[in-house]
Amino acid sequence: MNIAINFGLYQLCWFACILGGANALPWLGVILMAVAVVYHLHSANEPLAELKLMLIAGLLGAVWDSGLVAAGWLVYPSGTLIEGTAPYWIFALWIGFATNLNVTLRWLRGRPALASALGAAAGPIAYLGGEKLGGLTFEDTFAGLSALAIGWAVIMPLLVAVATRHDGFRGRDANVQIAHGSPQLSTEHV
Repeated sequence: MNIAINFGLYQLCWFACILGGANALPWLGVILMAVAVVYHLHSANEPLAELKLMLIAGLLGAVWDSGLVAAGWLVYPSGTLIEGTAPYWIFALWIGFATNLNVTLRWLRGRPALASALGAAAGPIAYLGGEKLGGLTFEDTFAGLSALAIGWAVIMPLLVAVATRHDGFRGRDANVQIAHGSPQLSTEHV
């Protein structure tokens, strides 16, 4: 799968989920994300591996975000099925995020410290962007952003490790492999 297509599709779906949640149309982003996920699975040589990765990421993210809601740090305006939990479109966002792990974010393999730093910075920035678009509200901005930074510092390298194990793009569009923390060109396909 082309990195630009992978990244672009996820960004489009991210905006659809956030804006759908902000405007009481939470299903809108979920439908678009479902189409992107089907395309992603169709592009993989091992779709079952990618599906496992997406389900693990989706469940982890739903539990994580629900914890932030239960702690009173985040509030979502729509799409909540069970009081005190994250909305269903957040589950879709986490599943969509997982589509990036073996394509766009493949370069993070073997670099857990970098994955942690990226997670600690980019995670909270994404949530701040979501807040600016009306997809969520921080009830306690400092506590919420602090929890997000710490959580994403742990979650990102964990998801990269899970993605390495459940790599549905192994040997396909993966001409750069990470070995012992440094990129090496591969002349063979696994």
